[in-house]
Amino acid sequence: MVRTRPATADPPGDPIAFSPRVLSIPASAAVGTGILWMLAATCLFVCQDATSRILLRTYAATEIAFVRYIVHLLLVAAFLAWHDPRLMISRRPALQLLRSSFLLGATLFAMLALKIMPLVDFSAIVWVAPVLVAALSVFILNERVGPGLWVSVFTGLAGVWVIVGRPGTDFSFSLLFPFLAALTNALYQITTRLLHESDSSLTTLFYTAIVGAVFCGGFLPFVTVTPNPADAGLMLLLGLFGVASHFCLIRAFAAAPANIVAPFGYTALLWAILFSLLIFGEIPNPRTLFGAALIVGAGLCIFLRGRKI
Repeated sequence: MVRTRPATADPPGDPIAFSPRVLSIPASAAVGTGILWMLAATCLFVCQDATSRILLRTYAATEIAFVRYIVHLLLVAAFLAWHDPRLMISRRPALQLLRSSFLLGATLFAMLALKIMPLVDFSAIVWVAPVLVAALSVFILNERVGPGLWVSVFTGLAGVWVIVGRPGTDFSFSLLFPFLAALTNALYQITTRLLHESDSSLTTLFYTAIVGAVFCGGFLPFVTVTPNPADAGLMLLLGLFGVASHFCLIRAFAAAPANIVAPFGYTALLWAILFSLLIFGEIPNPRTLFGAALIVGAGLCIFLRGRKI
């Protein structure tokens, strides 16, 4: 049975693989520490989404994404240059760049979705990514699964349809943006797993932002709007949120097994509801909450079944 980790919407997250080895901390304390790191990571993921949604009112998605990626790239590059420059060299650079491309797709699709839908709706749909990882792993990683997983997969997809397929809503390809964000995020997670045996986690973290910085940088001459000091501060904060969320997620999986801490990633929906109320004045409707419950239930079933293997 596949064991999945939640995605994030940077869309939700950068699941760098670590062995849960904590040498001097009791097991129970290590698990508690891992859960706290995961809770912090999920809060930061939603902070990224909320900050992006505010900035998208004025600036192009590529400009916002460029600042987010360049801050990530410069900070990680500076750390590696000081710590060990050899970690900037990958044994599988093509796969690293493919993974980075999937993250770029997830980021841009997420921003396009955030322009047209409430934060809670977006967060709920994007968190179908762990369910998609389970399904795609069957075909990409040749993992064997039982019929119970497929029930969970279709339940999660049904939750997506409950949220976006409201009665009286005309179909638009823009409705696919949050699902495409989840799909590219799932592919991003799978390529991360494929790189686990060849590159260190810090090397993978360095390559995470390369494609996004280069691609979005190419659009700057055409879409750049000079930000005012407040918005410039928000863009810088967005980049810091990105690095901090990756760091917290790394620490979470370093402290405790993934199948224990990963389900706590769904607390992102609680943060999304809180931020929607406080920042955007949006109240989630019952249809959104029901769809989110289906998605979370499907994901938790996959995690719980994985723990029994």
